[in-house]
Amino acid sequence: MSRLRRLPRAVLALALVPVAGLAVACGGGATADAGADATGTGTFTLKVFDPGNSGAIAVGKREGDYDRALAPLGAKIEWVKTTPGFSSNLKLFNTGELDIQTGAYSPVVGALSKDVGVRIFATSDPYNKDQSGIIATPGSGISTLEDLKGKRVAVNPAAKGEYIVLKALTEANIPIDSVERVPLQQTDAASAFSTGQVDAWASFLAPYQEAKVKGAKEIVTEGDIKSVDNTIIAGRTVVLQEHPEVVQKFLEVTQDLTRRQRQDPAAFENVFEQAGPRALSGQRLADAVALGGQVTDFRYPTAADEADLQSVVDLFYRNGVIPRQITAADLTFDLQAARADAAAKPGA
Repeated sequence: MSRLRRLPRAVLALALVPVAGLAVACGGGATADAGADATGTGTFTLKVFDPGNSGAIAVGKREGDYDRALAPLGAKIEWVKTTPGFSSNLKLFNTGELDIQTGAYSPVVGALSKDVGVRIFATSDPYNKDQSGIIATPGSGISTLEDLKGKRVAVNPAAKGEYIVLKALTEANIPIDSVERVPLQQTDAASAFSTGQVDAWASFLAPYQEAKVKGAKEIVTEGDIKSVDNTIIAGRTVVLQEHPEVVQKFLEVTQDLTRRQRQDPAAFENVFEQAGPRALSGQRLADAVALGGQVTDFRYPTAADEADLQSVVDLFYRNGVIPRQITAADLTFDLQAARADAAAKPGA
């Protein structure tokens, strides 16, 4: 809490909102029923984050690929509207309102340290490390990492933003305590950044690119700092345990769609809307199409992946972000083994 005591009262109250919501939800969410839906028909409903207007999962939603694949298993998809950033949706996992979301290693580390029942069941090789990093406001006077000393940097706590700052400072041998990390989720951080309440912001994906378009200065990217906070898919633990065959089918469909995206990336942008605030155009659309052509396949976590994941855990633990040491094995789920166990049960 030493970081939080240095914050102005208004920002402190804002920063604590997600934590307060999580605390209320921590009763029994991790063991909530993952079975029949509200109709009582016995059909299992897999609750997946809404993918927005681009990407493989968005096309799968539009074309009905997931529902067709899950129907023979007696399952279907419910698309859940979420806020930007995996860590801002932890309370939805805890209350059983969300089962599957893409993200990165770091927010899952933060989630487990708060006893949120989620595990990583798939990961992918990095391909988008220039889509996240640290940006500074035009008037901040910041142009290098050294310039961050004494400045206020917005981070989504115990997640990618905080990882980026810690990794960047560590790589540059800059004392961690010389920079004030202001804990804000992406939406609140965007507002604080645009109004000058913070000097810099460790951000990612669409909010990061949008801020750059509006004049934010890029200080470093994830690629510059040798980030290993790779893209993953995580699931609610109880769902992984009780419905591994459904999650496996979701993964297979996603893998197929990802391969299709790499072959024809333009077809995976502006999936639902060709115009409006969610639609891309011009250089931003061209950049997104180029990035889509590089997208990598999701796979089961390997030993090398677990080593990268452990390095994220260790960085967080050394700097007091998480209260206890955990291992990569605590954070991953062996989907193949779970399916084999389920198949071996009598009556399966």
